[in-house]
Amino acid sequence: MSDKTGQSIIDPQNLIKLGTGQADLVHRNISRLVSTHEVRPGLVLDFGKEIQGGLQLITDQPGDHRPIKIRIRFGESVSETMSDVDTISGATNDHAMRDFIIDVPWLGMMQIGNTGFRFARIDLVDPNRDLQLKEVRAVFEYRDIPYLGSFKSNDDRLNQIWNTGAYTVHLNMQEYLWDGIKRDRLVWVGDMHPEVMTINAVFGKNDVVAKSLDQARDITPLPGWMNGISAYSMWWVLIHRDLYKNQGDLEYLRKQQKYLVALLDQIMQKTKDNKENLDGGRFLDWPSSENPLGVHAGLHAMMVMTLDAGAELCTILDEPAQAAKCKEVSTNLKLYVPDANNSKQAAALLSLAGLVDAQKANTEVISQGECERFSTFYGYYMLQAKAKAKDYQGAMDCIRNYWGGMLDMGATTFWEDFDLAWTKNAAPITELVPEGKDDIHGDFGAYCYKNLRHSLCHGWASGPTSWLTEHVLGVSVVEPGCKVIRIQPNLGDLQWVEGTFPTPMGVVKIRHEKQANGKIKSDIDAPKGVKVLR
Repeated sequence: MSDKTGQSIIDPQNLIKLGTGQADLVHRNISRLVSTHEVRPGLVLDFGKEIQGGLQLITDQPGDHRPIKIRIRFGESVSETMSDVDTISGATNDHAMRDFIIDVPWLGMMQIGNTGFRFARIDLVDPNRDLQLKEVRAVFEYRDIPYLGSFKSNDDRLNQIWNTGAYTVHLNMQEYLWDGIKRDRLVWVGDMHPEVMTINAVFGKNDVVAKSLDQARDITPLPGWMNGISAYSMWWVLIHRDLYKNQGDLEYLRKQQKYLVALLDQIMQKTKDNKENLDGGRFLDWPSSENPLGVHAGLHAMMVMTLDAGAELCTILDEPAQAAKCKEVSTNLKLYVPDANNSKQAAALLSLAGLVDAQKANTEVISQGECERFSTFYGYYMLQAKAKAKDYQGAMDCIRNYWGGMLDMGATTFWEDFDLAWTKNAAPITELVPEGKDDIHGDFGAYCYKNLRHSLCHGWASGPTSWLTEHVLGVSVVEPGCKVIRIQPNLGDLQWVEGTFPTPMGVVKIRHEKQANGKIKSDIDAPKGVKVLR
């Protein structure tokens, strides 16, 4: 609060009482903000958790019946609510209005806002006004969908990370599958891949995935690249392969057939001397963007992965000639192995594409400095590469340290980017930044996410959720539609893990427990129609 003397902010504790959303004529439990020519009071509310939505303000009956002008500032951190929209702090109204002035009524209700936030600041704008607030409530807008998948172990930190990744994606499942709820309220196809993997592990089939994939297809006639980025059109192919593997929806896959075959032709034309020669935006993720050799290596690996996936899909879609063509070009591309140039992103993709030995990629590049040079987006593929190298314990340690590092800074959703080095002298997002401390939100970030423009709820950062389900709980899909799944747990230093996995036939229930002799005892309950390999 701007005033703790009780002179300009009176009875603020009433704002944390349970309300009804209805103005009344009783005039009890009112909080008041009273302005003068010298004083414009304001306060910050913490709703305890990041949400997508806005505010509902219920006013009472001051003597002056004119509407009262207030300023509202939503924030994903306390420091963001204290900012102005300027070129210094990085605070913006990009994609969603989070800083604006409105009039609120006398004895009525006002609902305002459509953004991502945990905190909200309210200030009186004009002098000599008496704002009488009965209630200020957060309005949370979300898809009311069950969490069919689950993960629980004897390590509460891993449990919290799994749940936070799931919740991060849930918030971004709006009309379309967004990447961010404050900024990046857009369908970014590459960013969707980790999100779709999380949705497969947590929610199962959901219409928002197909709606977003189809929107990207329909607004990107060939020879365009989705979002202007060649890799993102390749991710579109890979998402469809992974979606079909989990859901087995052949009818939906057939709707992609014409575009898919033509897109694969376009990708295969972008080679030269058995090397990727992609045009359009050449992008993996932001932290790797200043390493062109690493980007080349990553794109080359992605082209191999995409054509291998394309061959699978074309075989399913009765396109044998196109499947053979994809296999031939992929085989030729595998004759050339580019240097990752010390890029963890590129090394991960080269490993996953089978172009370099997984253990070599992990030892020489990905594990160097442990979680240093991770990114919240491509961290998922680094974890996948570590799993391929059988370094499950190293991956779990990175999940605890890197994604857990955001939780230590007050996060309730995972961020657009993060570096553990930022935390050394930083105050958490839940506090006003003390003198001599760094602002974890306002002092860091780069590229498009400098300072407070940085999104603290980004779906691409949810990778540990699906990774823990796949590699620790141990669930992988063998035949499309989960008709056959394999369950092979990797508990590392855990004593036990249990959870559920959604399939089109129902939920699989799983528990693994480490015995005194080190062997794992597993109890698995699968619905009819799901065959389990162990």
